[in-house]
Amino acid sequence: MSEKFDVIVVGAGPSGNAAALRLAEAGLSVLQIERGESPGSKNVQGAILYSDALEKLIPDFRDDAPLERHVIEQRMWVLDDNSFVGSHYRSDSFNKEPYNRYTMIRAQFDKWFSERVQKAGALLICETTVSHLLLDGQRVIGVMTDRQGGEIYADAVILADGVNSLLAKKAGFHPELKPKNVALAVKEIHFMPQEMIEQRFGVKGDEGVVIEMVGKITKGMMGTGFLYTNRESIAIGVGCMLSDFKNQKITPYELLEQMKAHPSIQPMLEGGEMKEYTAHLIPEGGFNAIPNLYGDGWMIVGDAGMFVNAVHREGSNLAMTTGMHAADTLIELRSEGKEFTSANLKRYKARLDESFVMKDMKKYKNMPDVFHTNPQFFNDYPDLISQAARTMLTVDGVDKKTKEKEIRKSFRQRRSLFGLMGDAFKLWRAFE
Repeated sequence: MSEKFDVIVVGAGPSGNAAALRLAEAGLSVLQIERGESPGSKNVQGAILYSDALEKLIPDFRDDAPLERHVIEQRMWVLDDNSFVGSHYRSDSFNKEPYNRYTMIRAQFDKWFSERVQKAGALLICETTVSHLLLDGQRVIGVMTDRQGGEIYADAVILADGVNSLLAKKAGFHPELKPKNVALAVKEIHFMPQEMIEQRFGVKGDEGVVIEMVGKITKGMMGTGFLYTNRESIAIGVGCMLSDFKNQKITPYELLEQMKAHPSIQPMLEGGEMKEYTAHLIPEGGFNAIPNLYGDGWMIVGDAGMFVNAVHREGSNLAMTTGMHAADTLIELRSEGKEFTSANLKRYKARLDESFVMKDMKKYKNMPDVFHTNPQFFNDYPDLISQAARTMLTVDGVDKKTKEKEIRKSFRQRRSLFGLMGDAFKLWRAFE
């Protein structure tokens, strides 16, 4: 007879681990299925960890989690072809425990997180692919795996299988991904001595710096670049919408190579040794791309539900929070003796609507369409902003009032008065 569990969680990333941990701690029988050799084995990239979400799940995570550096400085750069205009925010409040943000290596973090899940009582099986969901009418009753006697049953299945969410698509729960809703990001890890990183970025000990970048580095495509400092390495990468890559004659790898050669970026990588490279998809369709998140016997969490805040580059916290809310919904229903029907699982969506997750996603619902259809924000404005800074900072005997007139003229010539007004309105729409 096939085995049966209270809940099957497909995927062992942050969202799946969060859900499995919460469920196991509540005493439910949980099976977690991961297609990789081990949790995190498919991830080599550096990433940002937001402590608030993880602290709700594992209050003592700082004692043994594989954290790299706590972030004390955030830099924002707008780049043209050979310069940047930027802002820095560095605060001593970020340098006091408990720290709010950390850099991390996903391969190490996911493995550690999974160990905590297994200690809580969840059963993990790796190197196992779920081919499809088992259905009784419209109700999900389990999964079919590629193992011998691969049918496994459960009262509920949580889909934490990433942005592609093939299982949800096969079952008709999730529409086909649109290229305009998905970014393709490429990352590299450059190893260098800890002392070199600390000297280069003005930090010491476990302090870290994050740099987010927009502008000409994406060649007019909707996207961003980033650089994170780890303990003995730097994670650098760039991502653009998949639909833009399809229309451009540049590969993601070439885009990253050109970005690394930028005069403002190249010096930060000197002396490092690139040892790891990866490419992956990121769901950036925003609020309007979120699919149906629940049904009879199933729920969707994390990247599979399009839960990424592209404006603030937040993902891991949304993933863990959605996993936690999905688990809490099942725990609550089980304590009340209620079945995991669609009518009852709507509580999951209600929890999300009341959380920061859906509120933030809704706030920026217009952002993807605005930036996707207006390449001037990634081409024209970086040039104009850099030119304006260069004009005002160059001391050449020309009075400042004349320089201001030159700057205004350059903006009107490049975009026109109506274009500038229209762009301002579009920005307002994107961030309202």
